[in-house]
Amino acid sequence: MSRFRTIVMYFVLVVVTLAMLFGISRVEKRLDAQVAEHNLRFTGQIKNAPPMVVFTTVALGSFRGLVADLLWLRAGALQEKGNYFEMVQLARWITDLQPTFSGATAYLAWNMAYNISVTCSSFADRWRWVNEGIKLIRDQAIEYNPEDPLLYKELAWIFQHKLGNIMDDANLYYKNRLAIQMTNIVGTGNPDWKALAAAPADEAAFMKAYPPDHRFWQAAKEAGYENFDAVYNAFRSTEPAALPAGIVSRLGGAESPLVGKLTDFFRAEYLRRSIKLDPSLIVEINEKYGMMDWRVPESQAIYWATLGLKRTPGHVNLDCNRIITQSLYEAFRAGKLLMIDDQNFESIIVVPNLALVDAVYDTYVQAQTTFDKGNSASTFRSARINFMKEAVTILYNYGKFSKAEEYYQKLIKEDGKKHPNIESFVMDEWAEDVRDAAVKKASEIISGLIFRSINYMVYNDQDAAVANERIARYIYTKYAADLGREDRTKLPSYAEMKKSVVENCLKIFPPAMVAILKAKIAEEQAEAALEQKTVSPEKNSPDGRK
Repeated sequence: MSRFRTIVMYFVLVVVTLAMLFGISRVEKRLDAQVAEHNLRFTGQIKNAPPMVVFTTVALGSFRGLVADLLWLRAGALQEKGNYFEMVQLARWITDLQPTFSGATAYLAWNMAYNISVTCSSFADRWRWVNEGIKLIRDQAIEYNPEDPLLYKELAWIFQHKLGNIMDDANLYYKNRLAIQMTNIVGTGNPDWKALAAAPADEAAFMKAYPPDHRFWQAAKEAGYENFDAVYNAFRSTEPAALPAGIVSRLGGAESPLVGKLTDFFRAEYLRRSIKLDPSLIVEINEKYGMMDWRVPESQAIYWATLGLKRTPGHVNLDCNRIITQSLYEAFRAGKLLMIDDQNFESIIVVPNLALVDAVYDTYVQAQTTFDKGNSASTFRSARINFMKEAVTILYNYGKFSKAEEYYQKLIKEDGKKHPNIESFVMDEWAEDVRDAAVKKASEIISGLIFRSINYMVYNDQDAAVANERIARYIYTKYAADLGREDRTKLPSYAEMKKSVVENCLKIFPPAMVAILKAKIAEEQAEAALEQKTVSPEKNSPDGRK
């Protein structure tokens, strides 16, 4: 009997064990599914932390969250005391300790870019904190969480709002530093993004395309550069970045096709390593929306939101879509850079990027279809109507009359309100804009009127040219008196704005128009010099003698 009871007991234990194993297996599968769904994973050994933090983390294992809590308390205490020196390193350690807690990283980055930065009186210090917030997400957190749309949205928001908006007194400083940063990496003007994208994708691909026996390496070694890192470091040590002169001269000079290909690669590699932008994605965005100026914050906001959509499961995220629509709108309004202040960082001149107009409209339509289909009160629809009002005015302002009429008709169809004609609509919009213009809007209107004045001058319609410039000066004077007195809202001088628009016209006009414009400028300068010569003696004495 005792033997039978023993057999029964063992049988029951086996059944219970199997049942428990089955239950554990079910739970494990469910946990694995949740880990896969939410992209939760262990990231391995913490790097660049002091020995005590490494030891404590390894020793405590799963209790690493407790270490993170202590660092949070330390960070909070430091911030309350206004002692920010350790904050950057603490934020990095917290991110390493809690690599999949993207909400924490987003907060830490926002805290540095917004809260801590504004406590600094120096604009350079403010830029340093904003940049640290950007780097925490871009260079660290996204590496841990490449499929988390929250991080892309927060990173894009810093570019769109903190750098692109005017709420911070240092916004002009930020915009100039970002533009200078991009110029130092990819050169002045608009680089050939397709050539950068077609270059080898990384160092390994470069070494395969240019093996040790290639004449590039012979030239590099003769110039004193023994390996890839030496050439790369020399390339990025200049501003703008460039291949060392010793290598260039040995390869046939700056016009050599080989030098051009090498420059394209090192620019692309510098871009990828320093600010994590991939030229291939830039080409894709340019082809989708229109050629963008990548020196302005809105372009980089669109980049990160687009990358977030590409990496997010399902490729749909409302926050990233909103960033794209809003940033495209702003890039259309003021997304083409004409002038930066690389000495004092106090002024910048931007004009509308008219190439984006159709992309903005299509993006609003697509977003409404995806998120608010059939909703007449959709925020995307309201934003699209406001955009069309701006588009009509801006296109008309820059002499794109047929395109302005196209969007005026779209606006009437969508909004139902009709003016006597498009000219009446534009005049009403101008009057409203002058009353409460933001700095971007004021710059756009003034630059557009100067542009039209130059066009009329080239076509020898002097009356129209004078009338448009008179309106531009009036709007400039009124804005400067009413709204442009603070550093964050002031415009460059009228002369600087006109000079920038003229220089842009000389770049984009056909050769025949450029020749006429240069002749007109020379004529105006000669008249001004003659007038100055005539007036000067009268300032010295009644009879013209000194």
